[in-house]
Amino acid sequence: MGANVSTVYENNNNNAAPIKTNILPTKKGRVIAFHSSSNWKIHFEASKQTSKLMVIDFTASWCGPCQIIQPAFNEFAEKYTEVEFIKIDVDELMDAAQEFGVQAMPTFVLVKKGKEVDKVVGAKKEELMKKIEKHRC
Repeated sequence: MGANVSTVYENNNNNAAPIKTNILPTKKGRVIAFHSSSNWKIHFEASKQTSKLMVIDFTASWCGPCQIIQPAFNEFAEKYTEVEFIKIDVDELMDAAQEFGVQAMPTFVLVKKGKEVDKVVGAKKEELMKKIEKHRC
């Protein structure tokens, strides 16, 4: 499964600069991977205007448990298409990880209207699924 890359334009001082955001397609849903702090902040601010549940996967490329749970996270994106699934590498966006108090990987933060509503620390597939079920509506 390859990654599609969409170009998002951010307006800084009246100069539009392209920012790459990976959209990792699954069969029905999608996982959006952010690689730019400014792009993430724009997206997060916009998410405050909706009551849609956002599940943020704070991960790292070197983290074994992160790699093990990734297929389950992709499955959830396929199953819960009304939920937004975000992937953030803590080594790329340290400021986002610090903002949410991430101290271990993987950490899944569930957010609605810009507020954390729940959190799962560790590769706990069943616990994550239960919390998505609880907060998705």
